[in-house]
Amino acid sequence: MLLKKVSLFAFKNYADASLEFSDKVNCIVGQNGSGKTNLLDAIHYLSLTKSSVNSVDAQNILHGEHIATVNGDMQLDGEQYQILCGIQKGQKKVIKVNQSEYEKLSEHIGRFPVVLIAPNDTDVIRDSSEIRRKFFDSIISQINPAYLQKLIQYNHYLKQRNSLLKQLAASTTIDQDLLLPYDHQLLKLGKSIFQERQNFIAEYTPKLKRHYQNLSEGKEAIELEYMSQAAQPNFEQDFGKSLQRDLILQRTNVGIHKDEYLFKIDDRQIKKFGSQGQQKSFLISMKLAHFDIIKVTKGIKPLLLLDDIFDKLDDFRIKKLVEMVANQSFGQLFITDARPERSREILDTISSEVKYFSVKNGEVIED
Repeated sequence: MLLKKVSLFAFKNYADASLEFSDKVNCIVGQNGSGKTNLLDAIHYLSLTKSSVNSVDAQNILHGEHIATVNGDMQLDGEQYQILCGIQKGQKKVIKVNQSEYEKLSEHIGRFPVVLIAPNDTDVIRDSSEIRRKFFDSIISQINPAYLQKLIQYNHYLKQRNSLLKQLAASTTIDQDLLLPYDHQLLKLGKSIFQERQNFIAEYTPKLKRHYQNLSEGKEAIELEYMSQAAQPNFEQDFGKSLQRDLILQRTNVGIHKDEYLFKIDDRQIKKFGSQGQQKSFLISMKLAHFDIIKVTKGIKPLLLLDDIFDKLDDFRIKKLVEMVANQSFGQLFITDARPERSREILDTISSEVKYFSVKNGEVIED
């Protein structure tokens, strides 16, 4: 899969810009705040219909404008695709492929997959279980559209049940039968989503371990544990027994929306006991495993976006990544860096074609 060209209009800090990319390595350089990450975010929009940085679409429109567009020319399996993402204040976002609009934006997810490694990725390790669930849900959704639809349905019924719980908690008479349709759907969908997640982790974990061993020279043993209430034999009974607690707290307390993923190094949680270097290695290994599983499952290499990656890694890990680029482990690659001299020094060591772009205040110049 190749992204041949991107054109932006009133997107973030770009009034009007157009870039034609190399099929191999594309390096975007410029000072911090110049708009390098915004170019990667435009590619993220084309793939996943949303920003990786700001979830409020209207805030991704250039100040003073009301409409923004991102256009991309994509090549996949010998076919050409024109992707349009349109954002308008107060209106529904539009995604079109070859001028054909989707009924649901979720139908686009997974068609043109992308993997992004960014500075804030350590949130997956350090922050709440919700962040980790979203991380893995995003990967599974790119390789399994049916999973995404189940997840959307589950979240819909969960929201409806929680809303009803608040109404019942405020009422003097409680008709618990009103909850039964939502209970049935949440249990049914929850079991299916649990099984999908469990199967995914079984396939994903060996790839994660292999990459971590490569980046750390096999110094530590890591584990990824998936924990779910749905794995318990009495899951349905536990769901029913939680009703009184649900009414008191006015939310559903049992279900796959409480699932957790534990990251361990030498049998200890990495977010508590792992060094910065170990956490970085774990995170990059997760992203590379993400890349591998899409490549294996869909038979294509996703676009790989590396945002300011050289600033966050030591020389050893940079060397390992560059070796993978040199060995053509990846497909099309997009790299941002605030130090042009460093980028050229590192990328001059590989034989792949490298195209450089300089960014300054929303202006792009091809070097």
